[in-house]
Amino acid sequence: MNLLQLTDLQPDDIRRIWALAGEAPGPALNPAPGGTVAWSFEGNGIRTRTTFIEAFRQLGLAFTELPQLLKTAERPEDLAGYLDPFYALYVVRESDHPRLSAFAAASRRPVINAMSAQGHPCEVLTDAYYVDTRIKPLQDARVCLWGPSTNVFRSWHELAQVLGFALVQVCDRRFHEVLPQVEFVEPSALPQAVDVVITDSWPASAEADATTQTDLTPLSEDHLAAMGSPALLPTPPFTLGRELTVDPAAYPGFVGYAQKELLLPVQIAVVRWALAAAAEADAKRVAHQGDGHADR
Repeated sequence: MNLLQLTDLQPDDIRRIWALAGEAPGPALNPAPGGTVAWSFEGNGIRTRTTFIEAFRQLGLAFTELPQLLKTAERPEDLAGYLDPFYALYVVRESDHPRLSAFAAASRRPVINAMSAQGHPCEVLTDAYYVDTRIKPLQDARVCLWGPSTNVFRSWHELAQVLGFALVQVCDRRFHEVLPQVEFVEPSALPQAVDVVITDSWPASAEADATTQTDLTPLSEDHLAAMGSPALLPTPPFTLGRELTVDPAAYPGFVGYAQKELLLPVQIAVVRWALAAAAEADAKRVAHQGDGHADR
């Protein structure tokens, strides 16, 4: 019932979340089980913050902001023990992924990762949902990640592992890795017939590791043309002249700013899925306890 990284999910979980995201919004949505969400958000996260708060509102969930929830010196198990009675769900944006994981392991409530240094699962579930429904089914799509690995790309790697589709990632050889479902290539050996290219801001660690300016190659209009003029899905915030030199707003294949509106239905779906899974687990636990009493 936690969503800390996409490898927490089974293929059926992902398809269920996407099916929920495809349902009609507004009053037609079945409200989530009642309760209060604990909400802790490190950094700006303008789009993710906007859409999660709106998701809580549309689902009729109260939410309480707990600033810097995991930045205290308290042990995660103590925080969870004291807070669990008050909350039905935690949505947390926290750079320290191991501490976030420790808190989730200690809590009896679902924990959703709204971004950590290791991954950005809700963002990638949204973008993958767009690719799967608006461009080409992921099993058939040629998806290209441009640049060294980031937390967003890590979540793409995990999604490809869970669903069993292939990715190609273009970056300098010094940033290549050995990963299942991912083919790493250099910018001088561009993949052909690509359906969508995804960019993300270069991590500071990659810039520190780069020894020459050519180690980090921005995505250009020429690169896109060489790959067959695919759709372009830049992960915001993007910076012209850094991870890409082509202006997405001027590129015919840009998926558009409205693509990120899908964050709202996908995040609504994630919350509904997590609360429903928690309710099912609680019902099984109660039933098991009842069976134990009957045996005595």
